[in-house]
Amino acid sequence: MELKCILNNRLMRKGSKLYLLLIALFTTSIIQAQLLTPKESFNKADTLRGSNNGNKDWWDVLHYAINITPDIKNKTISGSCSIKFKVLQIGKTMQIDLQDSLIIDKIIINGGNNHPLDTTSLTYSKSEGVYLVTIPELIKNSQATLIINYHGKPREAISPPWDGGWIWAKDSLGNPWISVACQELGASSWYPCKDMQGDKPDFGATIQIQLPDSLICVSNGICEKTDRYINTISPPINLKENKSANTNWHVRNPINNYNIVPYIGKYANFRDTILGEDGKLNLSYWVLKYNLEKAKKQFVQVKPMIHCFEYWFGKYPFYNDSYKLIEAPYLGMEHQSAIGYGNGFQNGYKGTDLSSSGWGKKWDFIIVHESGHEWFGNSITANDIADLWIHEGFTMYSEVLYTQWLFGIEAGNDYCFGLRKRILNDKPMIGPYGVNKEGSGDIYYKGANMIHIIRNIINNDTLFRKILRGLNTTFYHQTVSTQQIETYITQKANIDFRKVFDQYLRTIQIPTLHYNIKKAEGRISINWTNCIDGFNMPLTIPVSGKRIQITTESKEMALSKEELAWFKKDIIERHYYISTRQN
Repeated sequence: MELKCILNNRLMRKGSKLYLLLIALFTTSIIQAQLLTPKESFNKADTLRGSNNGNKDWWDVLHYAINITPDIKNKTISGSCSIKFKVLQIGKTMQIDLQDSLIIDKIIINGGNNHPLDTTSLTYSKSEGVYLVTIPELIKNSQATLIINYHGKPREAISPPWDGGWIWAKDSLGNPWISVACQELGASSWYPCKDMQGDKPDFGATIQIQLPDSLICVSNGICEKTDRYINTISPPINLKENKSANTNWHVRNPINNYNIVPYIGKYANFRDTILGEDGKLNLSYWVLKYNLEKAKKQFVQVKPMIHCFEYWFGKYPFYNDSYKLIEAPYLGMEHQSAIGYGNGFQNGYKGTDLSSSGWGKKWDFIIVHESGHEWFGNSITANDIADLWIHEGFTMYSEVLYTQWLFGIEAGNDYCFGLRKRILNDKPMIGPYGVNKEGSGDIYYKGANMIHIIRNIINNDTLFRKILRGLNTTFYHQTVSTQQIETYITQKANIDFRKVFDQYLRTIQIPTLHYNIKKAEGRISINWTNCIDGFNMPLTIPVSGKRIQITTESKEMALSKEELAWFKKDIIERHYYISTRQN
């Protein structure tokens, strides 16, 4: 997800900068809180959207085929969406998510050998922003296709990508420049679907957009062009008479609903290739024609970035869908194999360094951050958006690794340390489950710093890299829970990180390290406070590689002079997101 403002854009929408300051000051003063439960209210619509209820769990999405015609003048869309699915168990009612601004006209089902195409409309009802469709009896493990005709005026984004919806913009020459950004709003804001991260279509998607022939549509996957529609109920529009082009994009890999996005405009294209871990990877860049030369200079950053990320994370996850960077009418988004770019062909985050370390202006934030999501977010996807730290924490840390790749390990440390001043500690990073609600915006900065802690405790970059690559092998193209990620890291590192995850993901407390050095005796007494019960995070002293176990009970141990010298506030806190207090 594109960063929600330099601090926390969601809080900014609730009030002023003063509000942000007051919240930060208030929350950091809560030093004795244990596991926190946010007191938030949710309605039936939240539960219907956020939970894998009985009208969703009996079927598995295999493929989406989206086929629409945008009416640019009236800002409306019309068309169809075909949902191919597998029957996991017998179900009579299917929940289809489609937000209130759009209207379903007709639904039919094609059940293959079991149920031939039936032109009789299925019955359905609408409630709480979802459609409940009555389904004829289907055989377990069989496959069928639901074909939905719909139309309407999709919600228009006011401040994309944070405020989701369709973007009906114009470029600087007055030409239409159109796209969608819908991660928080949901893909059901523009096409009917099972709108949850936990069910990616196993065999990808097809995106077919009919446009005036003066415009170009770019989307996810590989482009093909055709003059016929797929799975439509109504007769296709005569393309020649309407002087329009029907562009067909195929995604061959599982893909998140919100990642399926069209980009429409007066685009120019240039291409390249890179020899990566899985062979030749096609690189394709789409920008407004008048920005072509700027893009050719700025996008040279893509190749070293991909080499870096393949080194740390493993092969780029979507070789057969290519890598694309597309100029968008918003700042940026991680749309799979079709990264949205709107950073103005400049380094930093809109020209600024989020870390204030100086290193953040050495590379283009949107290229690096949004591309990092191809591994964490697009290939490895959280089942529930409550666990969105998996997307943002690891991706934010990819920036640290890329800074290190270019300028050395201390530059990476500088960058990571500099991000901490943006942590709010307003609420836990993990949100409430089953209600389509993410946790704190700290999933970015605090998430990255938690991973930095884990890396420093492991104190073995060969093993740390093996763990990152192992995550991307074990959970390749899958949806996961926080517990799966926690368990994998703990087992592969052979270090008990359970309390570390509990502390940083589920509370707003920052542990305090109390220590008392007795230089003459070569000993130190040490313990944790301001932490959960049983907190036992070890520290690894890099000068010797010694890992010392620390608990809430004061413990005295012998250390060498070099090891004792490491216990200084500025040194410890640079590597561990903690506070320190020397007695």
